[in-house]
Amino acid sequence: MIVKISHSMLSQLSEFVASHFGLHFSKERWPDLQRGLYAAAQEYGCRHGLDGYVQELLSPALTQRQLEGLACRLTVGETYFFREKRSLEILERDIVPELIRSGAGLGRAIRIWSAGCATGEEPYSVAIVLRKLMGLKKWNVEILATDLNAKSLQKAVEGIYREWSFRGTPAWVRSAYCDAVGDECWAITPAIQKMVTFAPLNLMDDVYPPLSNCTNGFDVIFCRNVLMYLTPEAMRKVVRQLHRSLATDGWLIVSPTETSHELFFEFARVDFGDVTLYRKSATHSRKTLTLPSVVCAANGFSPQLTEQRFENAGAAMALHCSTGPQSEDRKIPSENAEPPAPSYGLALALHELGRYEDAQQVIAALLSQNGNDAPAMLLLARAYANQGKLAAALVWCDKAIAADKMAARAYYLRATILQEQGSLPEALFAFKQTVYAEPQFVLGHFSLGNLALNRGKLRESEKHFENVLLLLAQYEPEDIVPESEGLTAGRLREVIVSQRSGVVPIVSGPDLSRMFHHAGKPHAEQAKSR
Repeated sequence: MIVKISHSMLSQLSEFVASHFGLHFSKERWPDLQRGLYAAAQEYGCRHGLDGYVQELLSPALTQRQLEGLACRLTVGETYFFREKRSLEILERDIVPELIRSGAGLGRAIRIWSAGCATGEEPYSVAIVLRKLMGLKKWNVEILATDLNAKSLQKAVEGIYREWSFRGTPAWVRSAYCDAVGDECWAITPAIQKMVTFAPLNLMDDVYPPLSNCTNGFDVIFCRNVLMYLTPEAMRKVVRQLHRSLATDGWLIVSPTETSHELFFEFARVDFGDVTLYRKSATHSRKTLTLPSVVCAANGFSPQLTEQRFENAGAAMALHCSTGPQSEDRKIPSENAEPPAPSYGLALALHELGRYEDAQQVIAALLSQNGNDAPAMLLLARAYANQGKLAAALVWCDKAIAADKMAARAYYLRATILQEQGSLPEALFAFKQTVYAEPQFVLGHFSLGNLALNRGKLRESEKHFENVLLLLAQYEPEDIVPESEGLTAGRLREVIVSQRSGVVPIVSGPDLSRMFHHAGKPHAEQAKSR
């Protein structure tokens, strides 16, 4: 059992973690912070237990070993090969050819940095893209990969991966650039491994790494799915440092969910239709940029797109990028056609179609306009959850809750994810927050009843199920219970009554894989008006 840390101490520790690593642990994520601290204390072998370990962390005698051990337990290492493929396609088709035309690769090195590389799948993916472009040519390429987590870097250097790291990856990647080793394991070929240099780096440090003979900075920096875990202050500091580390006209590639007009104001924004990248321009950052013609032609967009037009339309263009047959009302826009403005309705429609990455693009545009849009954050959390990216989903649940403390559905989604992960005490607390924020939230009471029943607390479970029946009295039998993925009020009532009579057991909770997809529907769309 994990020893509980007081709220005052957790507050100090969250500030400690923010100052040293830039990581954001809101009050809602304090259970995650406590679990990480406990695991780090166990690994460190602190003789005085968790309390002693915490005191050592907050003392002036803090060691580098303690910091590194804590970082390994608090950072998220979720990644896989060829993640967010569109960015790599743009690197291959547009960025690298432009660098070659300017003399890079022959006269000087092409310099690429993967900042926050985790276990190495991202920089190896970049190396594979470049190797495929190079063929037999002897280009001068330098790829640097850094991370805060020393254990992740160790795995990256070993270069051996299991099936999970290749989910969604084209078959040719393994066949051409990996060797089978052991049972369902693949090792990156030596030719690819030699292209990447791994090194530890804390992005909160003031000095960022140079490459050999690097006088002009990096041509490309990948910093994807890193900023979203940082505090606002840390995000601003890191973005400033990344800007300084780029060569003039160098590219910064972040995750679609991290795009922000305010955060990247020093950069020029370049829109590739469904992906937005940032460029360090020698002139004013708000100038109109010409898109690479090959991408424009492929996606049916005008060869020029002003930043103002992006502000109006943003990532909503993703809806028009389908390669399938186009109906009359969903044709690819002509050069003079104005794409639809990004809206929550559009993002929700894409989400309901299962086009989660497209939905993320639209949400990114919404959040660039309003960084406190709690419904958009919650929908983004659902999109991540639907793709199995539960750590990222929890982060965006927390952001939605920070923007709206009474966001019952954000608490409910958070609780459901925690329950799926087996973190039952934290899930119980989040379900309680759900019904506190919205006392009439049916499934919140139902979930609390299930948890109490599973713990053998029959009287407590009976109380929660009674609350469910009282709330269901407000619905017609055919009405859909909000957040239930099609479950009718009548059916839920039958389940509870049957359980009470000993006919059938109460289900253990909503099926996570089925619940997220429909949970984004507004109440008005789910339940019939009485």
